Amino acid sequence: MNIYDSDRMKDVLAPLGYGAVDEADDVDMVIVNTCHIREKAAEKLFSELGRYRQMKEARRENGQSTIIAVAGCVAQATGAEIINRAPFVDIVLGPQTYHRLPEMIARATRAGERNSPECSRENPGAGIMDIEFPEEPKFDHLPNITAKGFSAFQSVQEGCDKFCTFCVVPYTRGSEFSRSVRDVLAEAENLAAHGVREITLLGQNVNAYHGAPVTGDQEVGLGRLIRQVAEIDGIERIRYTTSHPVDMDEELISAHGDVAQLMPFLHLPVQSGSDRILSAMNRNHSTDDFRRLHDRLMTAQPKLKLSSDFIVGFPSESDADFEATMDLAREIGFIQAYSFKYSPRPGTPGATMSNCVPDEIMSERLSRLQDLLTSNQAGFNQSCLGESFTVLLDRKGRKEGQLAGRSPFMQPVHLQASAEYFGRIVQVRITDAFANSLTGSLDGEPASHDSQVSEQRISA
Repeated sequence: MNIYDSDRMKDVLAPLGYGAVDEADDVDMVIVNTCHIREKAAEKLFSELGRYRQMKEARRENGQSTIIAVAGCVAQATGAEIINRAPFVDIVLGPQTYHRLPEMIARATRAGERNSPECSRENPGAGIMDIEFPEEPKFDHLPNITAKGFSAFQSVQEGCDKFCTFCVVPYTRGSEFSRSVRDVLAEAENLAAHGVREITLLGQNVNAYHGAPVTGDQEVGLGRLIRQVAEIDGIERIRYTTSHPVDMDEELISAHGDVAQLMPFLHLPVQSGSDRILSAMNRNHSTDDFRRLHDRLMTAQPKLKLSSDFIVGFPSESDADFEATMDLAREIGFIQAYSFKYSPRPGTPGATMSNCVPDEIMSERLSRLQDLLTSNQAGFNQSCLGESFTVLLDRKGRKEGQLAGRSPFMQPVHLQASAEYFGRIVQVRITDAFANSLTGSLDGEPASHDSQVSEQRISA
């Protein structure tokens, strides 16, 4: 979602003459887009801002001005603190207000031209701050997505109403909001017309999507939306992230078996294998619920593979609770996973819970879990040797003459291929498997849509 938001800020700023650069060494503006999920991300922000302050002061000595902005969820949650700790920051904006960036930049520029105390380091707290939740959706004011490649993110849902006790998203992104089907389809058609062949539908809780239909009164769920996106000429691949197990309804489950463009890979966070901890997290599902959901998904699409999220060391987690997480990870066999030590976030119920797990115990548990998850991933990658997958070659590889893309299961795949194959979906025979990627060779001519359908039925 933050990648998507950053790209949309680029689109908003393009009419003002701004263009993205690779390094923030000598620039007119720096926007630090932030995430508030973990504590280290917030502290890293202030470390980065110190570097940009030095650059801003050096440019000022040469008569050049620099605007520094902080965007995203850290800005939303701690806007006043940012202004107080880093008064050289000109703009602080939340994730729901970046469509207002041109106005904020104009205000910051006017203040700088007047040498106003608004921008003075001696006047903390006077920077421009916009962390509201506007009544009108920001999507109503954003320009069309500028397609920059063959694969694109598309936001269809934002916010979350689940209120997991460890999570800041409901407080930084707000209540669940779904874009209308008409807007989503129009944007997807525009992306396809500009060469995009793979779309990843985004949302903090994307499978809670309930968009207004093009016709009729009944709201459209994610499963039905996927079916409509799949009908757009040029869209060969569809993915979606991130999902909540509670919102996997039958229509969405069946789409995994019915829609050929929907890739056989699903990120489905479980967080813990202990029912007691899941209850304390307010996840509203049990481990048996997750197992039954896994079985239903596999019935709909036998080749489907899952990735997940895990939190280790949630308050009061016992050895038995952790072993239950290990058991679930072994049983499901997630082919990828993100795992972290619990990080209390200010303002969440989890931050006030007692019985905190000592850091050394969390570290030991996380190491064990990550060893298991890494083994699962390596085992699946090894099982792909000799298989033939479709790969959308949408980037250069790490070596000269290489192109790269992702398998249907989200694994990075590298192969030797000439530039003529760039942007094409090709059949790739896997020849080498590594911990985090695959290597292959072209296996016949570029794949058609029909070959992608048959590929999904190849045993992995």
